[in-house]
Amino acid sequence: MTFQTAVKAAFSTTAALSVLLAPSAGLASAAPAPSQGTAEVTASGFDAKCRSHSRTYVLKKYYRGPRAITLRCGTPTWGWKHIKARHGWSSTMDKKINAAIWSGDDNGRGGYSTYLNQCPRVEKFRTIIGTPAGNNDLLTAYKVDQPAIAGTAAC
Repeated sequence: MTFQTAVKAAFSTTAALSVLLAPSAGLASAAPAPSQGTAEVTASGFDAKCRSHSRTYVLKKYYRGPRAITLRCGTPTWGWKHIKARHGWSSTMDKKINAAIWSGDDNGRGGYSTYLNQCPRVEKFRTIIGTPAGNNDLLTAYKVDQPAIAGTAAC
């Protein structure tokens, strides 16, 4: 075997191995772990989890910087069961909760809110954090139907 033939064989073997290994490694790294908040966000998926776990079971984590806010199964007065029964659960609700916690402003009620981009600022979605199970747990989240106008002095 000549040097040139040996080099070609080595390159083709390396290329074949990388093709075989890359897809499985790519799939493993592309899907974040469920503990990072990619748990099934459908009502039926959460229903199933809450039927087989206690009220303190963590369904999902939302993040505000390094701080994790947990959504627990809860009860009719707090957590996922409360949000589903009183305000409805959908992927849209999940996205609004995530947006409010991640980038919303402190609402003075132990949570974060999003506002319409106008002056004066008008609150459109609110989260409240703090439950009997923990200080970093989502108590409730809802669309603000009759928004109060927040601070007009800044306009």
